[in-house]
Amino acid sequence: MKYIERELERKFLKMNGFFKAVLVTGARQVGKTTMLKHLSGGSNRTYVTMDNAMARDLAKRDPVLFFQTYKPPVLIGEVQKAPELFEQIKIICDESDENGLIWLTGSQQYSMIKSARETLAGRIGILELYSLSAREKAGLPFDNELEFSLENLRQRQTKVPKNNIIDVFRHIWEGGMPQAQGVDDELRQEYFNSYVDTYLMRDVTDAGGITDAVKFRRFLTGCASLVSEQVNYATLAESADIASSTAKEWLKILEGLHVVYLLPPYSNNELKRLSKTPKLYFCDTGLCAFLSMWLTPDTLQNGAASGHYYENYVVMELVKNYAYSKAKANITYYRDSNAKEIDVFIEENNRIHPFEIKKSACPDRREVKKYQVIDKASLHRGNGGIICMCEEPLPIDADNCFIPSNLI
Repeated sequence: MKYIERELERKFLKMNGFFKAVLVTGARQVGKTTMLKHLSGGSNRTYVTMDNAMARDLAKRDPVLFFQTYKPPVLIGEVQKAPELFEQIKIICDESDENGLIWLTGSQQYSMIKSARETLAGRIGILELYSLSAREKAGLPFDNELEFSLENLRQRQTKVPKNNIIDVFRHIWEGGMPQAQGVDDELRQEYFNSYVDTYLMRDVTDAGGITDAVKFRRFLTGCASLVSEQVNYATLAESADIASSTAKEWLKILEGLHVVYLLPPYSNNELKRLSKTPKLYFCDTGLCAFLSMWLTPDTLQNGAASGHYYENYVVMELVKNYAYSKAKANITYYRDSNAKEIDVFIEENNRIHPFEIKKSACPDRREVKKYQVIDKASLHRGNGGIICMCEEPLPIDADNCFIPSNLI
């Protein structure tokens, strides 16, 4: 299978030249190890995974002997299964002047990252890899950072074909798992089936002691039915016949395993009565489509939930962009007690860029009037607009544009 270049490679190599150790987190099967093996090229970097029972046992029992056996430079996969290694990694980092000695991958976020941050403060860079973005799949990386000015968007437009609803929904339906690319429908279904039954079921048992496979699968399907909506724990609990408190715990585990992405609500002291509930998205739209039994891209595109899937796609493309780019941004959504909602706020350099997401190719330009709530709260507003299926960026007014979704 041909290697697909990842946008995180640039940032990883930069971190690798600065830190003694680098950890890449992300869901199972998104290509963490593949990317790192590709970057190690012909070097003599040893690879060992903690999925290997014997290596894991040695790591847990005798970390010193482990590193005598697997000498740095080393790539250690699924390191969350042997957190005992972190203390020894700290000693190795402190005894060497060399950067990039130890590369780690892991897929269970909370406890592992807390442990890595505490033990390896100042010695480790932590990055996150998601499943393939639409532009990674198309092999069309942009050479300019994402800005929302008309000039910047028009520059990006010269690099890509025009936005096309068929292509967009094929990507949404297929998702970005490297192994699910270009396979037929039967194999794709079997891939996701096996992904849920093996990786996910095993990891949720390890991470949170969830052992009821039937209820867990129903819970996952319940999550898929709420995609792009505010989290409703009562509905999720009902879908799997569990308590609301259990639904809350299970969702937190799925977020830690990078299966779902919870978009936080915007909060600001000047704006009263704001929602405190996050919105639920899937990190991989292909898994979400599989769980909801959308069997072809056409049925998904023409189905009642198509707008929700389109929103999920746009939000995750934005999340991936900022996870890999030089500039960091805070991504939230706005909703007040009057149910006035703005789909996405991107906050960078003390400016808020507001966006609505619409599946239409010519959405109503009056949607941008909602953005006046930002001015009322004396916050700084940057360029915004409506991210949609239009074919080229077009101005709405001095601050906002219609933005083709394939430019983000």
